[in-house]
Amino acid sequence: MLNIAVMVSGSGTNLQALIDYKKNGGLKNGLITLVISSKSDVYAIKRAEDNDIAFKVVDKKKYSDADLFDNAIEEILQEHNIDLIVLAGFLHVFGERFTKKYPNKIINVHPSLIPSFCGKGFYGVKVHKAALEYGVKLTGATVHFVNEICDGGEIILQKAVEVLGGDTPEILQKRVMEQAEQVILPKAVEMICDKITQGGC
Repeated sequence: MLNIAVMVSGSGTNLQALIDYKKNGGLKNGLITLVISSKSDVYAIKRAEDNDIAFKVVDKKKYSDADLFDNAIEEILQEHNIDLIVLAGFLHVFGERFTKKYPNKIINVHPSLIPSFCGKGFYGVKVHKAALEYGVKLTGATVHFVNEICDGGEIILQKAVEVLGGDTPEILQKRVMEQAEQVILPKAVEMICDKITQGGC
């Protein structure tokens, strides 16, 4: 059984999708044992509490540079013997030293079909605003491994979502989350846990 840390910066809807997937019989080779939040006042923490999952708040604002923040996260991960790190709306780009410490052990869900609308500055509703401004007819979500390049790691799963007339960035964001992110993230986590358990990755 792999120990999974889910890292969040907001309401934790994708965290909830993972929790529900586990409760419904999925994720047989993994267990969410830790939630790390970069903010103290987010609903994701309540989701962790409600499901008896340990949580830590590592306030990014309290660290003078990104390396110190990375080091603080790393210490917590080691304390909790974490095998797999899931970035689920975590608003921080880890440095190369951190990502190389966990090769193929960090995954991220991004709200577009990479390589479109990804990289530095593309996060949250900004992604959907850019997609609408460009006029794409299909968007979606991607789960990928994390490396030293922002949104540049190997793609694990993708799912497309249709862009509809009258969509606002907020409406599109909700649809992509419900129809793509919350579908492929649990599946990707399950795939990786199964593969690691069987000696892969």
